[in-house]
Amino acid sequence: MANTVSYTEARVLACGAVRPVGTETVPLEDCWGRVLAEDLVSAFDVPAFDRSPYDGYAVRSADLTGASREKPATLRVVEEIPAGSVPSRALAPGEAAKILTGAPMPEGADAVVMFEKTEFTAESVTLFEPVRPGENVVRAGEDVRKGALLAAKGSVIDPGLLGTLAAQNKASVEVFKRPRVGLLSTGSELVPVGSGPAPGLITDSNRYTFSGALLALGCEPVPYGIAGDNIPAIRAALERALSECDAVVTTGGVSVGDYDLTPAAMEEAGAEMLFSGCEIKPGMACAYGAAQGKLICALSGNPAASLTNFHLIARPALLKLCGRSRFEPEELIFELAEAFTKPSPVTRVLRGRLDLSGGTARIVFPHEQGNAVLSSTIGCDAMAVIPAGSGKLPAGTKLKGMLI
Repeated sequence: MANTVSYTEARVLACGAVRPVGTETVPLEDCWGRVLAEDLVSAFDVPAFDRSPYDGYAVRSADLTGASREKPATLRVVEEIPAGSVPSRALAPGEAAKILTGAPMPEGADAVVMFEKTEFTAESVTLFEPVRPGENVVRAGEDVRKGALLAAKGSVIDPGLLGTLAAQNKASVEVFKRPRVGLLSTGSELVPVGSGPAPGLITDSNRYTFSGALLALGCEPVPYGIAGDNIPAIRAALERALSECDAVVTTGGVSVGDYDLTPAAMEEAGAEMLFSGCEIKPGMACAYGAAQGKLICALSGNPAASLTNFHLIARPALLKLCGRSRFEPEELIFELAEAFTKPSPVTRVLRGRLDLSGGTARIVFPHEQGNAVLSSTIGCDAMAVIPAGSGKLPAGTKLKGMLI
């Protein structure tokens, strides 16, 4: 089996074992949060024509040269142009057109004056100040130019892109399929949620923790229940998950005890082991491998430890599986909001909450950071890394980290 590695080496190995799943074409209304499988290039200008952003009068700016309260300019109104219609004629000198928000500009007009800045009748409009050419006009292509790259392959479709695609009249989009990720809990002490407490037994919370974590990435979690502490049962569940899914996440059975049998079951299921153990605390116990071209992430049964390992190592690999072009976490610098008094002989990962008050990125961490303290992860959105060999750290210490 492969040796223990640093978390950065582990991330590289895990990411190198996956490639994006296949693609599908889906209706635009179902595209939010999906990952683009194609570059999207605009087919035409948006807006497609010069238009008015206000209710007012389309005018020729040259007709208002020198206009003032003392010497206003009065123009003849030749037509009304509501939104959804087109002008019937060009404006000649001394003419104006009543125009409504969103309506196309008539030929010859180069500015719009809002109603509240005019005095008008049905036949004429009086204006009291000059306007610049182009004033209050939304130009064709001001939003999007024909041929512009709207979003690149591997981008996540957000609300702004959805609206932009609708403006391009694109009814469907090619996206990467949502990866199916098998979830398997191991341990003879585990019972399903709803079974009720019993001496010596533990409710399987990991299934729900990692179902939520996978959904947040854009994956489809597929539960495979609980396998007891025996190699045939774990192997059978792994083989079924590998046959039906694009990756597998397991929890439990990856330490060095007599009943830590998941790595052996992985090998019997045909997995090539990538590494066993990672030099971080918490989350050190783990085993990653690949079988049938599919990543297996075997994590600790300790809830908080396994979630830490997942965010640092498995998450980037699964984002790559989803088709993301940017899947490795962006490194940030945090300040400790308060002192951390424990020494860190190995690389330690603090989970916490980002605090931007005062204009500085700080990490506020719960005092309980133990392997099994899952409740301390509630509301956490950041992780900071304490280098191996560090002693006690005062408040204000700068640490590298990432958002999760």
